[in-house]
Amino acid sequence: MTKSLKLALFDCDGTLVDSQYAIVAAMNAAFLGLGLPLPDPAAVRRVVGLPLVRAVAVLLPDNPERLHAAVADRYRLAFADARNRGVNDEPLFPGIREALEVLEDAGLLLGVATGKSRRGLIATLDGHGLLDRFCTLQTSDTGPGKPHPDMVFRALAEAGVEASDTVVIGDTSFDMLMAGSARTGAVGVAWGYHEVEELTGAGAQRICLTADEVPAAVLNLLGLDLLDQSAGCREP
Repeated sequence: MTKSLKLALFDCDGTLVDSQYAIVAAMNAAFLGLGLPLPDPAAVRRVVGLPLVRAVAVLLPDNPERLHAAVADRYRLAFADARNRGVNDEPLFPGIREALEVLEDAGLLLGVATGKSRRGLIATLDGHGLLDRFCTLQTSDTGPGKPHPDMVFRALAEAGVEASDTVVIGDTSFDMLMAGSARTGAVGVAWGYHEVEELTGAGAQRICLTADEVPAAVLNLLGLDLLDQSAGCREP
């Protein structure tokens, strides 16, 4: 009997890479460019993962849609300019590269579902030498963003994997809600931009405090016994 394919579908910002400083800097540049007061950095971190225009709308709820779109355009330009000048700081979180290797060695496919633009995602992954690790890259460029499950559905179709054989790994409630709507497994990571209580409240089935706990948590949800499950993974 042929074994079914399994997929670990990762968020990017706040899960694979710590992009908060680059994101806050680009948002500050966008606001300044339009003469707006600087946003609270904590508020900016909270909207990471949402489609860009929607994230701006959360930061500027009492302003018109045309201003949201203008801020988003300025943000894209600022972020791209910083990347071109080599000043964007998006380091991998500790242990992420090793966690991906463990999951690959266990036979899982890897994918990404992110609020980043596709161009930005490719630049980030390529910069860390990880681009060829992922069989599917899903962004909100071509459809609704998180927490809508569309990106998961597209990843499943591209990878040829069933929802029951997939686990979403992310740092925000948007990721956990997306996983729940798509009926996949959901692993929350505690090193990102939403609190653990928010992750569990949004449906996280496991919480990982460090990246080395992720493989065990993912495999556990998929019913696999390829790793020592005693290390790390926690049920909320």
